[in-house]
Amino acid sequence: MVLAGDFRNGVTIQYDGGVYVVIEFQHVKPGKGSPFVRTKMRNLKTGTITEQTFRPSEKFENAHVERKEMQYLYKDGEVHHFMDISTYEQTTLREEQLGTALNFIRENDTVKMLEHEGDIFGVEPPLFVELIITETEPGVKGDTATGATKPAIVETGAKVLVPLFVNQGDKIKIDTRTGEYLSRA
Repeated sequence: MVLAGDFRNGVTIQYDGGVYVVIEFQHVKPGKGSPFVRTKMRNLKTGTITEQTFRPSEKFENAHVERKEMQYLYKDGEVHHFMDISTYEQTTLREEQLGTALNFIRENDTVKMLEHEGDIFGVEPPLFVELIITETEPGVKGDTATGATKPAIVETGAKVLVPLFVNQGDKIKIDTRTGEYLSRA
């Protein structure tokens, strides 16, 4: 059991028939009235984000989410195929179950499958990936000091904002949690 007063980012709980991860939390102690905890949570199975307030003394069941290393094999229509690295068992997930993780994984990449009580419901890509830019406007000499950005499309099809000096064909490092450019690789 976990108390709402003990919430931290990344805590997974069972709430309202679903499995949620706490994205943001704020302990509020108003001048009048009792304290409360304001949270922003994401349903791990559906991907929806909800904002809730709780009394600090409210109790929730911990949701034990297992992470298994798997290899992304290929896409077949709306279905994506993954293989367990240790047992060679294959699993399929629909595109809507993968969400934004698809923006950062390529065939043969290793990912972590999220599982709760035997039900696989999502994929967690590596925290940082290196991808090649397939489309962007060419950089202009002298465009390095302003900090301005331009849109670019990487090999997985995701759009990323990159500095003006980055060109097509460059390999860049991306933070998969935010989708932001970090550096050239």
